[in-house]
Parts: sequence; structure tokens; C-alpha cells
Amino acid sequence: MTALQALLFDVDGTLADTENVHRTAFNRAFAQSGIDWVWSQALYSELLAVTGGKERIRHYVTQYQPGLMAEDELADFAAEMHKTKTVIYTQMLDNGEVALRPGVERLLREARQQGLKLAIATTTTLANVEALINNALEPAAMQWFDVVGAGDVVPRKKPAADIYDYVLEQLQLPAEQCIAFEDSRNGILATSGANLKTIITVNHYTRDHDFSGAAIVLDQMGEPDQPFTVLSGDAFGHTYLDMELVKKLHAS
Repeated sequence: MTALQALLFDVDGTLADTENVHRTAFNRAFAQSGIDWVWSQALYSELLAVTGGKERIRHYVTQYQPGLMAEDELADFAAEMHKTKTVIYTQMLDNGEVALRPGVERLLREARQQGLKLAIATTTTLANVEALINNALEPAAMQWFDVVGAGDVVPRKKPAADIYDYVLEQLQLPAEQCIAFEDSRNGILATSGANLKTIITVNHYTRDHDFSGAAIVLDQMGEPDQPFTVLSGDAFGHTYLDMELVKKLHAS
């Protein structure tokens, strides 16, 4: 049996319920720019099928505002709008508007105590990752992570496996010595493409996604006094996700 060496984490929706914060930041960016667009929860749920903020803006304009601008203008527009949105989003995190999901901090600390490597594999920007980790955990907590794969560090975003391939290469570990944590269909498609076993914790936007191939699907990681609900898979009698269960899932 290959021993587990590293835990690889998605960020948005996995470490924290950030998707509504992102949606609010997009809407504030639109308003600040004098644009009357408002992305509702229902619309944003559809837009989340497109990974990457700039890509999401371009998709929205193409699909919902056809003819608004020429294609050569759209890329610059999306980049500038996304830059404004990122500033607003990081300010919201600095203001303490986002907390980590149940069990996340406990699991991270337990993994570190056991000497496992930690890594991040996300399509969100590095600035967003740093704002979340340093505010929701502690200053300089980014140093907990041996590798951070974020944003445009790879050409293709999830559901492509590129970001996980990049992280594995940087860790200098094979996929069979790692396990990934995701929350969405695009996420598990990416991890599957990198041959990684995957633990899923769903959120409001992803509860109905297809998670075929996941080692387990949970509503959350849980705490000793806040048990998870198993949506699919075998928790081996555990009621919250700790390193003992993670290792059992990796070995199963």
C-alpha cells in the first residue's frame, strides 16, 4: 500500500463557502463601474459551470449580453472588471466576512502535526487565496502550504487536470501518494484527470452535481460535536473527517 504524503485542496466552496461572497463582489464591481447587471443566486449557479472569474465574465457577456462589445474589447473589459472585483473581494475577506467551513482548520492542523504536505489547487487568483487563508486562519498561514497552484499559473482551468498536474509536479509526488478535496463537478473532473482520489464536501451550489468516482461525498468535513452527513460512500463508522478517516479513504 502506498502511504499518503500530501493533501491537495481546492479553495472556493471547499475550504470556505466563498461563492456567495464572490457573487456579491461581482455585483459590487458592476455597480461601482456604473453597470446595472445583478447576478442572482440562480444565475450564478449557472455561471459557476465556467471556471475562472475573467472567463465567467466573458461567458456572461457572450451569452446574456450578445452584441454588447466586439470580441477584441471583451478580453480587456473582463480583465479590468475582474481586477476591480478582486479588490472588492479581498476587502470583504479583510473585513472578516468569510470563515472556513466546519472541520477545515482542525484537519489542516492535524495533517501538519502528522508531517503531511499541504497544497492548494484552485482556479481563483493568488490574491484571493492569500486573503482567505491569512484572514480565516492566521497571518502568514500561507506558509503552511508547500505548493500553491492558483489562477493563471496553468493555461487550462478546471475541469482540465492542469492545475493538479502542476501541483503534483511541484510537490514531486505521484498522484497515488496524495488525496484531493473538492466541492464541484468541475473539480472532480480535474482530479480524476490527474488520477487523484478525491473527497467531496458539497455546498449550496454543488449539492446536485455528479460526483462519480469520488472516494466519499459529504455535506461538510464536520466536527466532533457537529457530525457530517454521508451523501455517498463509506465513512467506516466515523462521524467527522479526521486524518484517520482520510487515510482509510486513501487506502480504500
